[in-house]
Amino acid sequence: MNINTLVKITSRAWSLEILALLYMGTPGRQASLISASGAGRTALAQSLRHLADFGLLERNPGHGHPLRPEFRLTAKGVEAAIFSEKIRRAVPEQHDRIILRRAWTIPILAVSQDPRHFTDIKIHLGEITDRALSQSIKILQEKHWLQRIVDPSIIPTRPLYQASNAGVLISRAAKIETI
Repeated sequence: MNINTLVKITSRAWSLEILALLYMGTPGRQASLISASGAGRTALAQSLRHLADFGLLERNPGHGHPLRPEFRLTAKGVEAAIFSEKIRRAVPEQHDRIILRRAWTIPILAVSQDPRHFTDIKIHLGEITDRALSQSIKILQEKHWLQRIVDPSIIPTRPLYQASNAGVLISRAAKIETI
């Protein structure tokens, strides 16, 4: 998967969770997905629409009511769902999964398998703002999913960031193609 695809998939909070749940056999109806994920109805509907627009989900043509559609994974969606399920397994605690729903968490960890400077991460992610990147890095450091490395022998000091702990498992699951 390339980084642009990863950024598009993770731009909606519940996308990864929906993909993982469908892959694990949860029925693709809104009620069952709300129950399994804990998402709100509106947020879940937006994420379902986003995934369908992106070609990862399709409406099940054999399922009845037009106002209560059922969704299923496309071939492209199965690929993304396998990746989503690996990430879900890497973060077993429900309270930690809240961070996974943030738009930039997984893309930042994916490009931080090797030590990178702030500007290198920003270049790889393209459209991220400095503020969004610095806020996300701060949250990931607090969770110990991203490590800040400073070499005091280099002046001026420029910190490097690298995935650590659960962040390593997430970055490995992402397996992005570098730019």
